[in-house]
Amino acid sequence: MTLFENVPLISNDAVVFGLLMIVLGLVFYTSSLENKFFKRFYVVIPPLLLCYFVPGLFNSAGIISGSESQLYDISASYLLPACLVLFTLSLNLSELWKLRKKAGVMFLATSLSVMLGGPFAVWVVSLFAPEVVGGEGADEVWRGLSTLAGSWIGGGANQAALYRIFEPSPELFSATITVDVFVAYGWMAILLYGAGKKEQLNRFFRADDRDVQELVGRMEAYSAETTRVANTKDYMIMLSLAFGVTGIAHLFGVSIAEWVNEHAPELSAFNLTSSFFWIILIATILGICLSFTKARNLEGAGASKLGTVFLYILIAAIGTQMNILSIFDNLGLIVVGLIWMLFHVIILVIVGRLIRAPFFFVAVSSMSNIGGVASSSVTAAAFHPSLVSVGVILSVCAYAIGTYAGYVCGILMQMVSP
Repeated sequence: MTLFENVPLISNDAVVFGLLMIVLGLVFYTSSLENKFFKRFYVVIPPLLLCYFVPGLFNSAGIISGSESQLYDISASYLLPACLVLFTLSLNLSELWKLRKKAGVMFLATSLSVMLGGPFAVWVVSLFAPEVVGGEGADEVWRGLSTLAGSWIGGGANQAALYRIFEPSPELFSATITVDVFVAYGWMAILLYGAGKKEQLNRFFRADDRDVQELVGRMEAYSAETTRVANTKDYMIMLSLAFGVTGIAHLFGVSIAEWVNEHAPELSAFNLTSSFFWIILIATILGICLSFTKARNLEGAGASKLGTVFLYILIAAIGTQMNILSIFDNLGLIVVGLIWMLFHVIILVIVGRLIRAPFFFVAVSSMSNIGGVASSSVTAAAFHPSLVSVGVILSVCAYAIGTYAGYVCGILMQMVSP
């Protein structure tokens, strides 16, 4: 549902892309001004959040159509792997290993809370509104919600795999997508806002943020040592590595997915027939491999800054998929999603306080599951661009377990359904 049905006002992708770039330019320009109004405005609404929601408003108002546009598919296919390569060029695995305890525990808590939160939400709603979580055959609500579990313990590829496994009706699947968009990205909006209040939240979690700050400090120090004014050669090398690796990832990712699908189709249950999974995995691995070479010095020429440009374009493209008004069509399932997410948040808060985890670990561990690579990268970037690689690695782990954990969640929801 949009404010204006039928044909969107702008259907030419070149014009839509120009509009999105104008939005990004205006947001970055106004957020850098010393004007009191804009300073106060961006204290309440972070620039990162605005880059996401303004395109969503355009889509909801019928000015553009995210479903008809190819911009998101192109951005996800090309810019996402490319920016992952640029971000992981400066990756220091030995430094990340030092953070394994708190990051690992929070990641495990996130996955388990989503896997158990689904059955809990279905059970709670069945007590006062069994018709919301009932249904028969392909319309059994648990089938649709199982695809949501895959999305929230991995990403879209896991969701697609579980759609093929449980085969919910198209109408039910569309309803769960609405829940996914509004509940998941609503939580992401809260986390992005929380990134600007991390000091207060760290005090709430009784957390010592020195590990994170020391990691940022070391990576910034390395950047300062290698920083130089980039020239045309630097940009060409960075782009050649980013898109060259992206091309390799597509070449082998698609081939591997096709081979697995042909020779071991049963592995679709583990998402190993998804080409997107292999593309992201290969791009990330090759980016990490490059961090052990002289290519790591490209960070001094602005590799992560170029990656951030790609990332913000991706954010705007993701926003075009949002339909702000469609929430009113599925209010019952929204309640299920909100209870599910609340269960997840409560578990994170309890575990976070017990282990005194910095809010950064709470936020990025959550979005590495709930939102996948793109969302966790965006969330990590809100804390500091040099921390994006943490979100990438956790997201790849989530992709690896998402289909299996989502499958278990679906079976549990089936058991408690009325």
